[in-house]
Amino acid sequence: MTSKPIVNAFSIDVEDYFQVEAFSKVVDRESWATREYRCERNVGKLLELLAEKKVRGTFFILGWVADRSPQLVRDIAAAGHEIACHGWSHRLIYKQTPEEFREETKRSKALLEDLVGTKVRGYRAASFSIVTRSMWALDTLIDLGFEYDSSVFPILHDNYGVPGAELAPFMIAAPSGRRIVEFPMSVAKYGPMSVPVSGGGYFRILPYWLVKGGLMRINERESRPFVFYLHPWEIDPGQPRIENAGLKSRLRHYTNLTRCEDRLRRLLGEFSFASMEEVLEGLPVGGPMIREPKLAAVETRRSA
Repeated sequence: MTSKPIVNAFSIDVEDYFQVEAFSKVVDRESWATREYRCERNVGKLLELLAEKKVRGTFFILGWVADRSPQLVRDIAAAGHEIACHGWSHRLIYKQTPEEFREETKRSKALLEDLVGTKVRGYRAASFSIVTRSMWALDTLIDLGFEYDSSVFPILHDNYGVPGAELAPFMIAAPSGRRIVEFPMSVAKYGPMSVPVSGGGYFRILPYWLVKGGLMRINERESRPFVFYLHPWEIDPGQPRIENAGLKSRLRHYTNLTRCEDRLRRLLGEFSFASMEEVLEGLPVGGPMIREPKLAAVETRRSA
């Protein structure tokens, strides 16, 4: 008798090629509105692929994109996908003041909820920038009514990462003592080594067999779901080139763009996926992953 496959979380961080952190030093935000906009086209391709594969996912949408393309947000929701928040300006949290972060996150969440008429439950920070020195952002997320976060990456990286963080979904404590569900980005453990296999640049740059093997290890050896993410521009090899960016940034951004869509199609055929909220709500109450009853019961009151 074969066991039922573990259902994993599929997510898309909806931003365009010129909005990535790797290009932030050479692409001024004031120029965004003047650049060739390709997000609608690329999200459309992803929606077609997900419909073909009968996969529902979570779209973490940048407020700037939602403001420019409100019908795109409605189309994503109409296709049955979860709408979640990716902030407004794609600024790293630890480069914002708490007041700036609160206002832009509140603005983005409100816009998304107005567009689709449902509560936005999930949040993911630009470039996973909830790190040790920006944990204060968790209190803001709780204040604004978010029920889960997916920003913690349990690795060491030059822009992000919380080495040693838990690998499975868990209740993370904010500085106030309140807690919120955290669905961390997925890494595969090989002894002391943590291999980032969540998606994005790792999915494009690492050999497919290594990514697949790591994801299978999470499902089969650790018996837990993983979270996979991608950006719409990663299936767009024809995007305009930002030639004045540094070599490291260009290598991270452009490597294997021509292969990504085929790899994604293959991945969707080899693993079982659903949205973030569906995966989180399917975890056993009181089990080893989330030791709280479902998302709706997350504590939102300030500690005494």
